[in-house]
Amino acid sequence: MEKFPGKTRLKPFNKTEITKRQSPKNKPVQESSISFDKHQETVASSKSRLFIVWGVLLAAGLGLGINLYNLQIVRGPNLTERARNQQMVNLRPFLPRRQVIDRTTNVLAIDRPVYTVYAHPKQFKTSSRDVAAKLATILSKDAEELNKKFENKRSGILLASALSEELADQIFRLKLDGLELIQKYSRYYPQQDLLSNVVGYVDLDRRGQAGLEISQEKYLERSVQSVRLSRAGNGSLMPDHAPEGFMRFDDVRLQLTLDSSLQRAARTALKRQMDRFGSKRGAVVVMDATDGSLLALVSLPTYNPNEYSKANMSLFRNWAAVDLYEPGSTFKPLNVAVALETGAIKADEVFNDPGFINVGDRTIKNAENKRFGRINVAQVLQNSSNIGMVRIIQRMRPSSYYGWLERMGIGQKSDTDLPFEVASQLRSQEDFIAAPIEAATASFGQGFSVTPLQLVQMVGALANGGKLVTPHVVKGLMDTKGQIHYTPNLATPRQIFSPTTTQRVVEMMETVVNRGTGKAAQIPGYRIAGKTGTSQKAARNGGYIPGARITSFVGILPVEAPRYVVLAIVDEPKGENAYGSKVAAPIAKKVMEALISIEKLPPARLNPQGGE
Repeated sequence: MEKFPGKTRLKPFNKTEITKRQSPKNKPVQESSISFDKHQETVASSKSRLFIVWGVLLAAGLGLGINLYNLQIVRGPNLTERARNQQMVNLRPFLPRRQVIDRTTNVLAIDRPVYTVYAHPKQFKTSSRDVAAKLATILSKDAEELNKKFENKRSGILLASALSEELADQIFRLKLDGLELIQKYSRYYPQQDLLSNVVGYVDLDRRGQAGLEISQEKYLERSVQSVRLSRAGNGSLMPDHAPEGFMRFDDVRLQLTLDSSLQRAARTALKRQMDRFGSKRGAVVVMDATDGSLLALVSLPTYNPNEYSKANMSLFRNWAAVDLYEPGSTFKPLNVAVALETGAIKADEVFNDPGFINVGDRTIKNAENKRFGRINVAQVLQNSSNIGMVRIIQRMRPSSYYGWLERMGIGQKSDTDLPFEVASQLRSQEDFIAAPIEAATASFGQGFSVTPLQLVQMVGALANGGKLVTPHVVKGLMDTKGQIHYTPNLATPRQIFSPTTTQRVVEMMETVVNRGTGKAAQIPGYRIAGKTGTSQKAARNGGYIPGARITSFVGILPVEAPRYVVLAIVDEPKGENAYGSKVAAPIAKKVMEALISIEKLPPARLNPQGGE
């Protein structure tokens, strides 16, 4: 643009100038081109990054999809099961062992809660001396000794391992910090050692180790099924998901045929005589011969099942059921029954007893070398004549006699429900027949072995009309309303003698009590049948132990209607009067007096046969 005086005139563009401005050499035009290129590069770079992000997202989405498919479809069932296992727990609830009761529902064994008590002195809010003083009386411990324990150890001090619920409540009421009480269940026997030889005990693992606790364990343990319960995130159980009633249990109890009152009376009588004669051990068995139910089964010495760990292990065996002995003269009535049943003798026959008899190269004598002259069968039992019994059995063929011994169950078990029973012992038939002395010694109860329980079983056949029943102590499973849930399946009684034969033998046994060696068992007004026995004690390695005796008495009552069998046996009594008539018969009398009172047996209406 040119300036003129008074005017301003626009100067037209020169073509050359225009061309020059569009030339790349012109600086303003060059800057604009560079800026445009940079913009294009930025756009391209942004698109690349976007495609990369999209690619990554697509790849991630594809990966997640594949993983989701794998988790839900491929591995889904397995993962679901694992999750359920983590959320659920298999629980087998604790159910207490069934009670054991006697026939009158007295409790013999029961599960009760007990507590293990720990002390943690570091948590005491009061002085350790004060805590010790408060606990000493409850735990029956010395306060100073407790305080020393608290001062020497800061935590985890065991104070009691089986504290009763009553004492635990006293500790709870103290409201002391630093005490830990852990509840558990323990088997408790309220009758202490009264029936321990029958009931037995359970160990710390709650498994039966002796008596009925082991032989009847399948009935004492309540059946329980495991249940699956849900758990919360912190691991606690969620009871809302528990099956309805899974913690309920029945009120069924194992009832026995035993009578605690009769058991106590029998034990008292037995212990008195054992102490008097310094005896090694003793037993009393009372059986109802109508069905074999045992009303009393005493074995001394014994143990306290609540403190079984302190007892000698030999006491865990009920020797009345598991130990063998030679029954001696208490077996004579059974031999008389065999001879009468086979017709080998007649009830009124008379035999000569000169005091000795030779059998082969052996000489058999009566006790104290007594001689009784001419005596009938009843007098053979009254006087316990060995010679008379040998002559009776000699009327039979040895093979026939051996068969009768087997028929009575010798050489077999009685199949009682008590554990660890052993079979009685009898020589082989070949040895028995080959040696005449075998039948001769068996005639007065030697040369073979039985358990006291097996002898009661056989004598029971004389009391019930000739049937061999199964001795047992379990009546069955009963609930608190008296409903029966289980009864033992006993063997069918086996007839071995005729009722006529057994009644004759029982009447002969009555004369033993009225006139013979069993006078100490007499009970005024009652007809009692019985037989005394004083036998040598066999040694383990053969022969007999010098001076060692086993005294016994077996009784049947009432004679007019025989039903109950009572056996009293004392092992190794000491003294000049250590005979069955002096040691065992008085025990049986006391037991029968208690039985008469408990069973309310009326006196006999008729005078006893052959009474004084």
